[in-house]
Amino acid sequence: MMVKKALLMLVVGVLLAGCAPEIGSEAWCVAMEEKPKGDWSVNEAGDYAKHCVFR
Repeated sequence: MMVKKALLMLVVGVLLAGCAPEIGSEAWCVAMEEKPKGDWSVNEAGDYAKHCVFR
């Protein structure tokens, strides 16, 4: 029973992760602009500058 539950959680996680836009894409840049800057990670801030500001 626990194995089925764990497998279901894994499948749901993979499906939800597949919905995120690709880093550097126009959709990703828009999503980052809507996200509060205080919630950005250091990597996200660097990627935003690299892909959205200095194209």
